[in-house]
Amino acid sequence: MKIRDYRKYFLEKLTPLYDSMEAERFFAIALEELKGWKRSDLALNPDAQLSGGDMEKWNDVLAALETQKPIQYIFGEAHFYGLEFEVNENTLIPRPETEELVEWIISENNVKGSINIIDIGTGSGCIAIALAKNLTDASVSAIDVSEGALATAKRNAVHNKTSVNFILKDILAADELPQQYDVIVSNPPYVRNLEKEEIKENVLQYEPHLALFVDDNDPLIFYRKIALLAKKWLSPNGRLYFEINQYLGPETVQMLEDLGFTNVVLKKDMYGNDRMIGCGL
Repeated sequence: MKIRDYRKYFLEKLTPLYDSMEAERFFAIALEELKGWKRSDLALNPDAQLSGGDMEKWNDVLAALETQKPIQYIFGEAHFYGLEFEVNENTLIPRPETEELVEWIISENNVKGSINIIDIGTGSGCIAIALAKNLTDASVSAIDVSEGALATAKRNAVHNKTSVNFILKDILAADELPQQYDVIVSNPPYVRNLEKEEIKENVLQYEPHLALFVDDNDPLIFYRKIALLAKKWLSPNGRLYFEINQYLGPETVQMLEDLGFTNVVLKKDMYGNDRMIGCGL
């Protein structure tokens, strides 16, 4: 089959499940992963033939997409802040909104020289590794409760040529952090069970619920615990940063202020949603 004809077939199969732009994006990703081509290569070679072996690989990808499996899991990789990360069933897929949090941290700390940073609930390691890559004088550590996530994060650190100290720890059971830090950052679980109906089916089916959901009765449990630890382990003039539930911005700000944090800044993401908080003591 000619590749242009397969593209038509691929898009026709997916458009009942995805909008046309997303289906086109999936085709472009598969084209690069399976054939090493850009869209311009397809435009120049529309009559190129797919072999039987090629067709089998394409059909496997198509079948997985029809089950709504995220394409990042199909190919086992995602891009974040200009870096490439392995992702799997142990890790969330990095989101563009989290890149905005990383950009904020870098912009506020890129002239401070040697600093200590810890990322709590690191998952794939995307936040910690992006910070280590861009704040080259920083000493970066990262905590997660999942052994599988930490194993993935360690491979990602090696792949991206960064040095990060990874620690296996359940932060909710922790009484202390290893040392004082100039930056404490966390993107912890924050989706309430009552919000599940808003979550896309591909997320519910494939991404780790341990990293996503919190009990409706105490949705700020991770934020409160990390903030309490930060009161002791955040260095003078240090900053605590969170990615947050868009529906709980004012409540999270109030909780931090009640605990004695100052200069609490609530920022919106690119979509206009309350998404991140920075504060000090």
